Amino acid sequence: MMGDTETMYKNTSIRMIPVEWEIRKFGEVANFINGRAYKQDELLDNGNYRVLRVGNLKTSNEWYWSDLELDEDKYVKNGDLIYAWSASFGPSFWKEEKVIYHYHIWKIIPISIDKVFLYQTLIFDTEKMLQHKQGGTMFHITKSFIENRECNIPPPLEQQKIAQILSTWDKAIQETTDIIKALEKRNKVLAFSLLTGKKRLKEFKNDHFKKSLAKEVFKNISIKNNDESQELLSATQENGIIPRSLLEGRVTMPTGSVSSYKLVKKGNFVISLRSFQGGIEYSNYEGIVSPAYTVLKAIHQINEDFYKFYFKSTDLINRLSVAVIGIRDGKNISYDDFSTIALPNPSLEEQNKIADVLNKANQELQQYKQKLENLKQQKKGLMQQLLTGKIRTM
Repeated sequence: MMGDTETMYKNTSIRMIPVEWEIRKFGEVANFINGRAYKQDELLDNGNYRVLRVGNLKTSNEWYWSDLELDEDKYVKNGDLIYAWSASFGPSFWKEEKVIYHYHIWKIIPISIDKVFLYQTLIFDTEKMLQHKQGGTMFHITKSFIENRECNIPPPLEQQKIAQILSTWDKAIQETTDIIKALEKRNKVLAFSLLTGKKRLKEFKNDHFKKSLAKEVFKNISIKNNDESQELLSATQENGIIPRSLLEGRVTMPTGSVSSYKLVKKGNFVISLRSFQGGIEYSNYEGIVSPAYTVLKAIHQINEDFYKFYFKSTDLINRLSVAVIGIRDGKNISYDDFSTIALPNPSLEEQNKIADVLNKANQELQQYKQKLENLKQQKKGLMQQLLTGKIRTM
């Protein structure tokens, strides 16, 4: 049982560790094998082998193929441990069919270390390196650098037990991630169906699902010459309209008069500069926004959550792309463009019911996202304790 046996520690070049543990270099316990660089004419739209690139690991489904026949160490297959060294992705297990791997990826072959323990140790080491990364989004690691990095090596049985414990958390994290993906897909389909009238709640099945031009639901308001002490607001896609003081990172503040800025009140919507990506944002705040924004106020009583959901829907984004030529090149839509779009405008009672269903579905999704974050933090804490010997498994 963890922590039952009193542990003796020794001082080493990287930290205090249990006396039974060793400090070894990664290059002493595993081989790091580079993939292959390719000329453009060696990459095909189809071929015998897919070419695994860094982008395929997390951000892209676009694959290149090759017909090259290579030495076996230039392929990875299901269960192989790999490491994307040219970006901050770190280690992972390849879980698909045999592929050729690119030069920016290493295949890692354990020599005198448990493979899963090595994987967990590399994750721990990568996170430490990323904590010291400065600027940019990419983090490049040379082969000699990683091979010479030192790590803690417990006895084989303890390696296996640590790997087993951390893998239990990995399994829970993956299961929760899969649930989140399923809920996101469900919520997207549910929102599209309910917000467009394709699917009706049972109490409204016999009612007409009304649609109206946007100008019949929202009017354009432009109240200027406001008190210059008013809170400056900005549009964000994650959190809607929020005070600039809440924005992360460097924020450019106006240096001159803000007399041309527009008043926004709680409950207004704002057509943002990213409107072509669904950027019609709701404001929970009162303040002023740049004159580049269009401020919308409901003409009659609406359920604000209903339209908050609709303004993020694929249905609206598709309508915007048709309404404005060049919108996907970054053009912001004007009120005149927006005003001619047909919006769902069912009865207030139906809006309330739909918003309630979608809010409950979204709450369930957020609960699982919070669970995922908790699991990740729990695993991070366990790694800090188990991989440094502060807590023993035997």
